[in-house]
Amino acid sequence: MKIAAPTRIGLIQRLPLFFTSLSLYYPGVQKLQFLNISQSRRAIGGFFPKKMAWSSEKCDGHRVEATKMGLVRPATEEHAEEAIEALRAGKVIAVPTDTLYGFACDACSMEAVHRIYEIKGRKYTRPLAICVGDVQDIQRFAVTDHLPPGLLESLLPGPVTVVLRRGESSILEKSLNPGLDSIGVRVPDCNFIRVIARGSRSALALTSANLSGQPSSVDVKDFENLWQHCAYIYDGGVLPSGRAGSTVVDLTTLGKYKILRPGSAKEETIAILERHALVEDVIAS
Repeated sequence: MKIAAPTRIGLIQRLPLFFTSLSLYYPGVQKLQFLNISQSRRAIGGFFPKKMAWSSEKCDGHRVEATKMGLVRPATEEHAEEAIEALRAGKVIAVPTDTLYGFACDACSMEAVHRIYEIKGRKYTRPLAICVGDVQDIQRFAVTDHLPPGLLESLLPGPVTVVLRRGESSILEKSLNPGLDSIGVRVPDCNFIRVIARGSRSALALTSANLSGQPSSVDVKDFENLWQHCAYIYDGGVLPSGRAGSTVVDLTTLGKYKILRPGSAKEETIAILERHALVEDVIAS
């Protein structure tokens, strides 16, 4: 039988008395908090949301937020294996670097690479850089034997992207950046992404975590609208380097260099290049 609204409200008003009596017989029923009348009516009427969009807690000083479509976790080594498995499964993850937050995937998974382009709304004609775990790994993907000894080790790990020729020995998929015989390579000075790159036993396709044409991200909150497209988002806190990104330098020509993007370390990069006897490649106008 349907209870009239006034009767329902009368029942709600008597609930505290009922639980007070109950606590005399069951001591465990204590410190119960009651909703006011308007809150109770909304609860009975079903107006409370069935599921929270996200919840958060502190973990190692970083935000850990469970979202409907993805997970934000601290960028610490205990989560590295999970990230590696996601990459091997062809998924996209978001990670901190020493400059900006980036989207990363297995560079040899064209399905995952295409997914990054879709997430960013990026033109397929714009190339992606790759990330490797250690400087010695670069020779697996690009030609380095024309460079002065010790040059790469002086530049990397660090906020620099070196552009090199792939060469015939590169193990990169030909369909990555089709039509280009060069590739940008990063070894960020960031332990978490380097551990992941080593564990993947491949190269990671890496690009900034933002919509194409929008400001770069130095905090996971900056690209919260894109979390749903990632398997995991790894939170390394607010990155201190600003939004300039890495310095991009073309090293494809013997004995020369060309700064393609000033980035956050232009002066330091030029000083290292010139210390190794490289000269700027000036294009005649």
